Amino acid sequence: MSLRFLTAHFAVSPQIRAEDLPALKEQGFTGIISTRPDGEEKDQPGVADLGVAAEKCGLAFAYIPVRMGATPDAHSVSVMRRTLSEMIGPDHTGKVLAYCRSGRRASDLFELASTQPEETAPKSQHYDVVVVGGGAGGLACAASLLRRRPELLVAVIEPSTEHYYQPGWTLVGGGVFQAGQTRRSEVGLIPARANWIRQAVTGFQPDQNQVALGDGSVVHYEALVVATGLKLDWAAIPGLTETLGKNGVTSNYRYDLAPYTWELVNKLEEGTALFTQPPMPIKCAGAPQKAMYLSCDAWRRRGVLGRVQVGFDTATPSLFGVADFVPALMDYIKGYGIDLHLKSRLVAVDGEKKIATFERVTETGTERVERAFDMLHVVPPQTAPDVIRTSPLAGQDGFVSVHPDTMQHTQFANVFAVGDVAGTSNAKTAAAARKQAPVVVENLIAQLSGRKLEAAYDGYGGCPLTVERGKIVLAEFGYGGKLLPTLPSWILDGKKPTRLAWFLKEKIMPLLYWEFMLKGREFLVRPGKKSEG
Repeated sequence: MSLRFLTAHFAVSPQIRAEDLPALKEQGFTGIISTRPDGEEKDQPGVADLGVAAEKCGLAFAYIPVRMGATPDAHSVSVMRRTLSEMIGPDHTGKVLAYCRSGRRASDLFELASTQPEETAPKSQHYDVVVVGGGAGGLACAASLLRRRPELLVAVIEPSTEHYYQPGWTLVGGGVFQAGQTRRSEVGLIPARANWIRQAVTGFQPDQNQVALGDGSVVHYEALVVATGLKLDWAAIPGLTETLGKNGVTSNYRYDLAPYTWELVNKLEEGTALFTQPPMPIKCAGAPQKAMYLSCDAWRRRGVLGRVQVGFDTATPSLFGVADFVPALMDYIKGYGIDLHLKSRLVAVDGEKKIATFERVTETGTERVERAFDMLHVVPPQTAPDVIRTSPLAGQDGFVSVHPDTMQHTQFANVFAVGDVAGTSNAKTAAAARKQAPVVVENLIAQLSGRKLEAAYDGYGGCPLTVERGKIVLAEFGYGGKLLPTLPSWILDGKKPTRLAWFLKEKIMPLLYWEFMLKGREFLVRPGKKSEG
């Protein structure tokens, strides 16, 4: 590997590979910076894979992509300056390597970060449409908008350089997927004609049609799409954050913890395994029990299920919110011998003592129960992000207040929401965001054009309940629990566990996500029309 040192603490090189990282660690490097966008060449290592490999070697990793032939923009320079400061440290003990295809862009970015003065005056930008959030709903809307109206000036505001297929984490925790299958570089997913602003939004000013960013700048818009997702409030359960990822405490709701779930399942030969579900709303209401069913199935296949006491404590009053799917799920609860407790909420965890404390509603009141465990799968309480809850966009529940059919804000006509952050009563799933995106886009375009909003969302949500490896109860429903199956019952009966539903979950849904939804290709999600009544 050819290294060129520009200072005693900074070097550049051509493209590196995962096998180079241990040697770089031995040479004293403490941080790696990729300045090369994914996908420039077919055999180019993915930045997400390199990031994971770097972390395993104890190296800090950052991604500041600069397109080939382009001069690094002011934001990239600012991020580079901040990253170098963090990696090298105030005492200059760090040693950083930056790479691209040849090392030239890494060198140029370093020179600009070292010589350009830091801008102090806040900047202002203006776009036709601003999408806040580069997750599933935000990217689907941005891509769909630009397919319909390529002339629009669209910005996507997203600070993260990595994107996750979160529905896949259930299968990671069940030993079906590897974690890396669910992780890709954000830069490769941002629509080519969209402007990516790699910042966090710190405030919304809808009266002035603008949002404030973390660097002090503001972004003006003609229309706004809010797609920030929700907040996983791990700290709301005392003792939880200190023990996550150790002492047998895990969660499929985090990328780095889902593999630990499978590790615990494989190691457990006997003892107690507890699974929890907090009060609604949460991402995919079926996910807490999906983890449990796949774990039980693995223990059954190994012949140890009879020696594992499995408990499921859910804060909800029923096993699942739509009654049509409960009978099939109850068959598995009984078949696996699961100790089910409804209206039971996890309120504390002592990881070292391996004690979980629950607050249960009984006929006579409320009681606190302590349970010992060998494995504890936790789903944290979930709320709207702080920046949303404290903004003029929030409704009483803290989520963005929108009309449930048009997804338009109830007060600000040029503001729409998509995905988990929307204050609607549908299940918060990727399938829901996939259905909402074309509704938001068509109505946003109508709003910009001065036309009536006609596209309507019916509350569709899809929840593939993985009841065993190879079989799924595919729950599809809309507002009010109305069943909304995509396929006729003679092909797939969603109220029963089927192998076809498993095939869709394992093989088809990831393809629909990466190659259709995120690219604005709207397969089987044509919006309905708004009722005049």
